[in-house]
Amino acid sequence: MISLAFFKASFLLQFTIIASFLLAAYAGNFYQDVAQTFGDQRFKILEGGQLLTLSLDKTSGSGFQSKNEYLFGRFDMQLKLIPGNSAGTVATFYLSSQGQGHDEIDFEFLGNSSGQPYTVHTNVYAQGKGGREQRFRLWFDPTTSFHTYSIVWNPQRIIFLVDSIPIRVFNNQESNGVPYPKNQAMRVYCSLWNADDWATQGGLVKTDWTFAPFTVSYRNFNANGCVKVPGSSACGSTNSLNNDQAWQSQGLDAKGRNRIRWVQQKFMIYNYCSDATRFPQGFPTECRGSRF
Repeated sequence: MISLAFFKASFLLQFTIIASFLLAAYAGNFYQDVAQTFGDQRFKILEGGQLLTLSLDKTSGSGFQSKNEYLFGRFDMQLKLIPGNSAGTVATFYLSSQGQGHDEIDFEFLGNSSGQPYTVHTNVYAQGKGGREQRFRLWFDPTTSFHTYSIVWNPQRIIFLVDSIPIRVFNNQESNGVPYPKNQAMRVYCSLWNADDWATQGGLVKTDWTFAPFTVSYRNFNANGCVKVPGSSACGSTNSLNNDQAWQSQGLDAKGRNRIRWVQQKFMIYNYCSDATRFPQGFPTECRGSRF
């Protein structure tokens, strides 16, 4: 007769195997989740689909996109940026629709000369109109280890986060006539390319190709959002294994407001809402009364 202890041990072993499988599925796999957009052999998926690298040389950069399109969600990616002299290069993690009047939510990482910090460039496009730039330095070295960059996009607001710390919020102000991205499904895009005409100190510092190839690493891609149904304007069920729907109404609590205030006071280096030279006739509507 099989003992009760043996039955419990067998059950626990099966449960552990099933749980491990589910957790692996939740973590995502680049083979399943993304497709290359350009770059030939400069795009590489490694470690059984858990790591992806993009490289840039003098001939070309590289990039990829998510296979799914999403209408709202939370999107996380871990990146390790180019060490040493990365001047002139731009690595990206962003959401975008396609065509004229597209929507877009950007993280762009602007390289710099050895010993100088990276610049994190954020922007929001709605109905083809962008120009809503905020730029930051980071409070750590993003080239020595992986860090998590996140975009929360829901009908009320867009939140940019670094290692779960909010750095920027763009609120829905359609009631004040400000366009907001809410009707066009977007894919996740990542790329590495040369932009030495503007990326580093306004284009004054050029890419030094003796350091090529440049490489950025990506891992732990998680898209917890509403997946667009192909051939339909409808949105299907979310792809979150643990049914975490907090992103649908996520905002900033008191701790989040304190953290974003700390980031913007100490690490923000450009805010279009403070650029009086750029807007001599008055700041854009969304800047008025906005604290973040």
